[in-house]
Amino acid sequence: MASKARNIFALMHDISRAACGCPAHSQAFSGRITTSALQRLTTASTELPDYAFEMACSNIRFGAGVTQEVGMDFINLGAKHVAVVTDKTVSDLPIMEAVLSSLEKHHVNFEVYDKVRVEPTDGSFQDAINFARENPFDAFLAVGGGSAIDTCKTANLYACHTEAEFLDFVNAPIGKGLPITKQLKPLIAIPTTAGTGSETTGVAIFDYTPLKAKTGIAHRSLRPLLGIVDPLHTKHMPNQVAAYSGFDVLCHALESYTAIPYHQRTPRPQNPINRPAYQGSNPISDIWSTHALRILNKYFKRAVYDPEDLEARSQMHLASVFAGVGFGNAGVHLCHGMSYPISGMVKKHKASQYQVDHPLVPHGLSVVITAPAVFEFTAPSNPERHLEAAEMLGADVTNAKREDAGRILGDILKKYMTDMKIENGISEFGYTTEDIPGLVKGTIPQKRVTVLAPRPQTEEDLSMLFEKSMTVY
Repeated sequence: MASKARNIFALMHDISRAACGCPAHSQAFSGRITTSALQRLTTASTELPDYAFEMACSNIRFGAGVTQEVGMDFINLGAKHVAVVTDKTVSDLPIMEAVLSSLEKHHVNFEVYDKVRVEPTDGSFQDAINFARENPFDAFLAVGGGSAIDTCKTANLYACHTEAEFLDFVNAPIGKGLPITKQLKPLIAIPTTAGTGSETTGVAIFDYTPLKAKTGIAHRSLRPLLGIVDPLHTKHMPNQVAAYSGFDVLCHALESYTAIPYHQRTPRPQNPINRPAYQGSNPISDIWSTHALRILNKYFKRAVYDPEDLEARSQMHLASVFAGVGFGNAGVHLCHGMSYPISGMVKKHKASQYQVDHPLVPHGLSVVITAPAVFEFTAPSNPERHLEAAEMLGADVTNAKREDAGRILGDILKKYMTDMKIENGISEFGYTTEDIPGLVKGTIPQKRVTVLAPRPQTEEDLSMLFEKSMTVY
């Protein structure tokens, strides 16, 4: 510490000698420094809250039929060998036909990987990584929902870091959380669901099977270069898929809008390169998140119950992008943190309209199922924001009292859930009160998101929230 202090003193002395003398620019230093001042200088900035936020997102191209341009995009990039990452279901849809037709028309050399697992695991990620490492790809294309896009991001990352072990970039405390030091290959994402917003974010989520809990990799360099948002693809979503993915949009927007403000988040990074993607609510993310909530109020139900309502499905596709930009820069909190063990520990439940051969609680469902309890819990931290969110979702907040904010927001969420015929609590996934300690244990490692909740939570608080979510209605 003394050596570090001497170095700081010497540096300040050199600065003072070289500094401009005018009042506007001078950094003149007298050479006298007290012990207390020296201690303040050498105190790590990580003890301070942040004072800044950054805005980052992918380029987005939106329009019905815009998928036909993807072949030209890769030609413009000079790509010689493209990895196309998708899943078995999407590979059999007209979406894939449109993608491959564009690539072939423009003579783009490509190989298809269609083994993406819905709700990826460390094992399925590793399989995609092996595919990417075994082939000299110079660009990547993800076609599908969040599972396909996140798998593609991860394959690109580890193909560019051939020496890295799987846990090197995984978020701490499960992984090492190492910084990404190499430039990744260009990645274009074509989302086929209106939910994850993964085409805008630097996040890839998966189930870590040894702990039966979700975690992920988060870094701005994971962001796709371009998201091609073609609303024609959403017509192929079954009603249940549209509902669950729509609730993911809703929770992205709600959680990012109610997250702790960016200037209250700690630690302050010592280097701006280490500022996390999830920074807390901020004036820019607020704009995107609140606009997504207003779209949900107008179009969500229509989009779920009428696949031919292209206006509604197009608007929900846009809402997914808007909410993705919002939470991609602000972050999510308790609903997502608690959702990870809910989906990771599932034993038998299978969503009926998902073509999978393994137990599955779809991500949007695992997130929204705790939302009424979560927002009733967090509302006292900022009743005004919770009431504003409820109003944007259609609740009447005329003459509402601040102390009723949580109940009002919870009630409007329950209305959306009943309208969409969502399962009545985690008990319908096979969970009982005996599973609550395990669910709490699975939530604790998710501090990357839970610390962004506007109200701190104890293990007893988490147990209470899971208990309240056993039955929602």
